[in-house]
Amino acid sequence: MGWGDLGALGEPSKETPNLDQMAAEGMLFLDFYTANPLCSPSRAALLTGRLPVRNGFYTTNAHARNAYTPQDIVGGIPDSELLLPELLKKAGYINKIIGKWHLGHRPQFHPLRHGFDEWFGSPNCHFGPYDNREKPNIPVYRNWEMIGRYYEDFKIDLKTGEANLTQLYLQEALDFINKQQGSQQPFFLYWAIDATHAPVYASKQFLGTSQRGLYGDAVREIDDSIGKILRHLQQLGISENTFVFFTSDNGAALISAPTQGGSNGPFLCGKQTTFEGGMREPAIAWWPGHIPAGGVSHQLGNVMDLFTTSLSLAGLQPPSDRQIDGIDLLPVILQGKLIDRPIFYYRGNEMMAVRAGLYKAHYWTWSNSWEEYGKGTDFCPGQSVSGVTTHTQEEHTHLPLLFHLGRDPGEKFPLSFASEEYQQVLGRIAGIVQQHKETLVPGQPQLNVCDKAVMNWSPPGCQKLGKCLKAPESDPKKCSWPH
Repeated sequence: MGWGDLGALGEPSKETPNLDQMAAEGMLFLDFYTANPLCSPSRAALLTGRLPVRNGFYTTNAHARNAYTPQDIVGGIPDSELLLPELLKKAGYINKIIGKWHLGHRPQFHPLRHGFDEWFGSPNCHFGPYDNREKPNIPVYRNWEMIGRYYEDFKIDLKTGEANLTQLYLQEALDFINKQQGSQQPFFLYWAIDATHAPVYASKQFLGTSQRGLYGDAVREIDDSIGKILRHLQQLGISENTFVFFTSDNGAALISAPTQGGSNGPFLCGKQTTFEGGMREPAIAWWPGHIPAGGVSHQLGNVMDLFTTSLSLAGLQPPSDRQIDGIDLLPVILQGKLIDRPIFYYRGNEMMAVRAGLYKAHYWTWSNSWEEYGKGTDFCPGQSVSGVTTHTQEEHTHLPLLFHLGRDPGEKFPLSFASEEYQQVLGRIAGIVQQHKETLVPGQPQLNVCDKAVMNWSPPGCQKLGKCLKAPESDPKKCSWPH
């Protein structure tokens, strides 16, 4: 979802009443970011509190390429990484993931090996349908074993956009909350729905109900589900003991617009880019009785902060044997404080930009290649900014492009290199960058090698269902990442 998809952030059709009410009852973050403009790395960052370049969710196959975890990826979340649910176990938490995992699908990367106690969902995106010969359809798991496959046992109608997956995910959430409340055990629920990712889907009762087409239908269903989860917490009498945070893994994908793409509000470009539209996200914190209602924060936040903040809520310290990039947002959320910290915009193995205060410096610019653009791939449709939305990778390390995001949130007017403002700000940001690069120890890249043999041919549980498929011979190759 994009920053501009919520009524609370100006979406004119106002089709997110539950999220808007969540914001009215809690705190709305206007300057909240993901750690990467793509799905898998940002999810790895959320669960580890670390930049993808540290936790291994990047590629070195080509410079500044966006890489993720498709079916043929060999890598995944390394055992050396400590995930939030692993640490919460120390405080007695029961942990469940519902929906998309996307941190590797081979057995060693299974979420139940990395701190989760329960899982209902899928290791990959709901792409397909596939023929089960060249590519297998994606499995859906309950805990350790698959219980079916997308497009076979879990239907998604690509013509109408109908699928009841969000309703299944909602019921799983309500049942889990019931069970944990009944047993009086603290819980962590990671509700990772994906209906707004193309191919977009919604259940029958929501199809055709939005002014925004199928994408809007999906947003309305997600909004309705979040409303039901929040009301359920209130009806069970545990809302004042439950911290809830809503955000997205990357900006809206404009490549699938206008029919299946969201809104990034006033910001430049979208998913896949390190412009504001690719990485600034809608974000709401909700905790009745603790968070003052109607709060609006300009704190620079990041999904990695949810790792540190959650540990703080559970009375735990973050690991001291590694660099943690997330900060504890509780002073911001509970007391309205502002914490000075930078935001780093990474694309693959390259730090593309840095934000400090209201200023953003671009050290590299790139939307997508001329070759891909010529094929119809456009991450910035209708938003060409000369010298900024470049189709070749442009280096600006000696004279970064500098924007004042308060005056120019759309990144259209770089400050003059000769101005006193430019000189003063760049000196401050240069010090932040130097310190960051001096302490940066990249992790082992997990997204370099692809092999058709590791696809979802025979996941655990396929024998019971009669759904095991024959894998081809192993033939590992360098993954190709065009974006």
